[in-house]
Amino acid sequence: MTAATPLVAVCQFAPDASPERNRERIGELVASAAQRGADLVVLPEYSNYFTAEMDETLAQHAESLDGTFVDTLRALAAQHGVVVVAGMVETADAGRVHNTVVAVSDAGVQALYRKQHLYDAFGQRESDWIEPGELGDPAVFDAFGMRFGLMTCYDLRFPEVARTLVDAGADALIVPAEWVRGPLKEHHWNTLLTARAIENTAYVVAADHPAPVGVGYTQVIDPQGVVVAGVSAGEGVAVASLDPELIARTRETNPSLRLRRYRVVPR
Repeated sequence: MTAATPLVAVCQFAPDASPERNRERIGELVASAAQRGADLVVLPEYSNYFTAEMDETLAQHAESLDGTFVDTLRALAAQHGVVVVAGMVETADAGRVHNTVVAVSDAGVQALYRKQHLYDAFGQRESDWIEPGELGDPAVFDAFGMRFGLMTCYDLRFPEVARTLVDAGADALIVPAEWVRGPLKEHHWNTLLTARAIENTAYVVAADHPAPVGVGYTQVIDPQGVVVAGVSAGEGVAVASLDPELIARTRETNPSLRLRRYRVVPR
């Protein structure tokens, strides 16, 4: 699929402990986005299963990449002619799970990213239940004449993740999240999303959970740091076009990627 200026939809919704209900809601959101002309539909972190207090039920509801959740995304992609990106709880070893983001078309999984930086902060310990993803090749995929990179939630606080994606040619950074509410957390979310866009001269496409658990503020930010579409509170869908020419103009005016004197090295 190709499009000169593809339309991306960001969907803000609150997954819960019912995988069936989550799949049904996702079907409604993807249909709504497609009706508005979206080519790419982005859903939050933990879209297949979520509880505010992490526990052993995560492993009980984890799925493989050939399970019902990904099959549902593939069917929706085929039905509506879109690519769907969503966070999921994926089966791992030793009773833990992977916090995984998948990009799915009608042909199946186009890219996957297993969260590398776990949320052991602000009184939370995601690592008690989540197996961190291995450091490896950046998770990117091509669609609609652009290249998209995958990361998730807490990774936003580590600019190296985004940098590896743009070094792999990403034009847009996709960030499914469950950005937990707390003092100044809305400020952190908005600031970090904007910073990742500006410093990488790339689009940032972010989908979060709404209150009361998430901060909301699902949004699309252009390469100059301008919010071009978003959802403030509650559930909803926002749609924006991604303009490759704007990326090129921004990188010509502000060639910060080319002027860099450091590279990112895993440790």
